[in-house]
Amino acid sequence: MVHERAQLELVAGVDIDPDKVGRDVGSIIGLKEPLGVKAVRSIGELGDHFEADIVLHTTNSFFPEFEPQILAILDAGFDVVSTSEELSFPWGSHSEGAVELDSAAKKAGKTVLGTGVNPGFLMDWLPLSLTAICQRVDHIDVKRVINASTRRGPFQLKIGAGLSVEEFKARISAGTMGHIGLRESAGMVFHAFGKELAGFQSSVEPITTDQKKETPYILAQPGQVIGIMQDASASTEDGEFLKLTFVAALDAREEQDTITISGKPNLEVRLRGTNGDFATAAIAVNAIPRVLDANPGLVTMYDLPTPACWE
Repeated sequence: MVHERAQLELVAGVDIDPDKVGRDVGSIIGLKEPLGVKAVRSIGELGDHFEADIVLHTTNSFFPEFEPQILAILDAGFDVVSTSEELSFPWGSHSEGAVELDSAAKKAGKTVLGTGVNPGFLMDWLPLSLTAICQRVDHIDVKRVINASTRRGPFQLKIGAGLSVEEFKARISAGTMGHIGLRESAGMVFHAFGKELAGFQSSVEPITTDQKKETPYILAQPGQVIGIMQDASASTEDGEFLKLTFVAALDAREEQDTITISGKPNLEVRLRGTNGDFATAAIAVNAIPRVLDANPGLVTMYDLPTPACWE
């Protein structure tokens, strides 16, 4: 997307994969012609006199893993748009780290944004935007259903497709699998409403198949896992205010995103066609102008003017 945008220039690529380091970035991303830019292993290898405006950061979901990377990017003097899920609203689960990143960004005079299709849009920013036409909001319910058969291989692995139920439960317990971001979405929604998050509960269950399912990446036999269902309930002292449901499975039917707002008036909005792979790339690139114009610090989608597709 960056290469295709006339107002953007792709000037560097950083990756720890030894199969990519030293190769032309154009070749890595599938272009027919080389860009004349070789991938390096760390941002420090770009040199003190390297010039760029912003870094698109797409590495890891978990705050302790990506925080040193963000700090290194800020130290090098660049704004950041990241698709790391726990960066979309880190003040709930990683408050000390969030303060540290915010301080580092302000010291560097740069802006850091965590965004993506979910978290960053479907289960937080979009329902918040819809409440602009409500006089009162009593409850918000967001359900996302994904046909994982149309998604990339790593996503199918992330939801446990092809595992036994026992393997699925073991990996969920270890925290190495499943959707990341429900707590972050809840944090953003509660922050926007000025509500205190008094309770947060979540559950994860495997979705199994009674017949063989096969994709270019996965083979699931009867009785094995083909997907995941995750629920989250976020409450004030008065009871549940937000419910989030994430369903992703091979050959899932009725793929759509449904936002239900109870209040005055009652609203139901359904969105079809949200391919998470395409949408995440789009929102990261489309957010670039907003981040470049923003005040320094760690910001969220709620803090910025609405990104839009631009060329």
